[in-house]
Amino acid sequence: MPPEGGTGPTARALMRAAGAATLATVAEGGQPFASLVTPAIAPDGAVLLWLSTLSEHTRQLAREPRCALMFLGEPDGPNPQTAPRVTVTGLAERIEDPGLKAVWLARHPYAELYADFADFGLWRIMPMGGQMVLGFARAHRLRAADLRPGPDEATPPPAPAPSPDPEGVP
Repeated sequence: MPPEGGTGPTARALMRAAGAATLATVAEGGQPFASLVTPAIAPDGAVLLWLSTLSEHTRQLAREPRCALMFLGEPDGPNPQTAPRVTVTGLAERIEDPGLKAVWLARHPYAELYADFADFGLWRIMPMGGQMVLGFARAHRLRAADLRPGPDEATPPPAPAPSPDPEGVP
């Protein structure tokens, strides 16, 4: 049974709320590779990542843009399998867009410290589909259209409160 309000709005809300996600890329030889990333969601529903060329996953995306992201919510109790989660697939592309960089920085203000480092750049992944799991036997297939924001969602979420410590450590 779909969640109240529908699968699309629920999936998009979980993605917008996530301060971190797991990025799965394709390593040389076709092996899967997973990394922690800090996403922001663009007004059109694309996932934005600020990545360093020094990172293995960035080099993998440059060579093979197919990827997946998993956004994880909070579990309902001690069992991590009760956590709501959304996995999306897409193609990553490196972009130059000051407006979208500002969207990403609004979501991750602590990153101002390294936002202008030469090895960093903005990547955009438009979700092509995926799956949302809301608990045991509650998996829902997601189409690309489900992951596009509705008219009331077309603005980026408010920025999180900045960390009191400039290093980002509480």
